Amino acid sequence: MGTKRKRKGFTPKFKAEIVIEALSGESSKAVLCRRHNITEEQLSQWKRQLLENAASLFESNRKQSDAAAERIAELELLAGRLKQAVDIQKKALDWIALNRSEE
Repeated sequence: MGTKRKRKGFTPKFKAEIVIEALSGESSKAVLCRRHNITEEQLSQWKRQLLENAASLFESNRKQSDAAAERIAELELLAGRLKQAVDIQKKALDWIALNRSEE
């Protein structure tokens, strides 16, 4: 059985900094990889991910805020229903306690 290598965990910030440095052309890919102890395959993958997702950075936050507003409305509705259920239970318990005390 082979030994398992522990994967390094790189932060998104670190990945972005390395890719930006690679895109700037200040250092060659090989130099960057040696300096940061990463493989060229990793760097290529991070670069591809950044470029594929770059357009989303410029999308309107409207989609996100619309989705958030919809979720907030759902949660407020749920909170209202739960409050109503608790109020009904409290009234029922008060009514039961009142009727028992009259007996």
